Amino acid sequence: MDLDLRKLRYFVAVAEHRHFGRAAEQLYIAQPVLSRQIRAFEQDLECTLLVRTTRSVELTAAGKQLYEEAQGILAAVGAAVRRVHDADRGTQRLVVAFSPGLRVSEAIRAFASRYPDVETDLVPARWWEQDAPLRDGRAQVGYLRRPFDDSGLRTIRVGREPRVACMPAAHPLARRQELTSADLDGEPMLDAPTRRTSSLEEKFELIASGHGIALVPLSVACSYSRPDLIHRPLTDAPGIETCLAFLVDRREKLLRDFLEIATATLRHTERSADGTGAL
Repeated sequence: MDLDLRKLRYFVAVAEHRHFGRAAEQLYIAQPVLSRQIRAFEQDLECTLLVRTTRSVELTAAGKQLYEEAQGILAAVGAAVRRVHDADRGTQRLVVAFSPGLRVSEAIRAFASRYPDVETDLVPARWWEQDAPLRDGRAQVGYLRRPFDDSGLRTIRVGREPRVACMPAAHPLARRQELTSADLDGEPMLDAPTRRTSSLEEKFELIASGHGIALVPLSVACSYSRPDLIHRPLTDAPGIETCLAFLVDRREKLLRDFLEIATATLRHTERSADGTGAL
């Protein structure tokens, strides 16, 4: 079957609002029309996406899966339309994805000084699927932090980033200046295998609420600094590799030139931030 993008957008609006009335207002259509479109969409897919009650709307297992898939589908369609418009206008554009906490701005500035006529855009890469913007066409290159699925990708190592233990400011371990992994034995940990969070904001809110300690990259801890949280270095924890990544079949000159500039710029930036002068 062909996927109806209009119905998919309607479904996403309902999934995000969990309310037909508010979703209809956002879409500027009548609520009965929206309800009919969602029912027709479920008939098209031959599965139930939503459980409706008098007070709420909840996603079924199929609905949750479609909502996750829809983010990439709609983003990819939007990126494709933008590329069509760029081709029509003769616009050159480079889109760079970046992992939370990583700063690619210096590389963008260095590239823009050499290629002032090229438009550059940035796409945040969600931490649990950092490679998605590269695979669905939203970005040509990513400044990413391992681990991620690198099948079909080429990577250029930039450096390594330390991990820190993030905890409430009132936690007993917060009084120490540095920690080892043994110090965390017996502590509840908020890591992906035990509790996957939908955003870093959610993770840090859970930490501040006393739900556990999380090991996060130093740049992430610094980017989300708040007075009720403390982060401490783990002296025996291995660093996290940062790298530039792109699809193996991408060979355009613009990308090659950006990779050359960004590799040198970002390696210098990481050395300066580390203070050691070495990767």
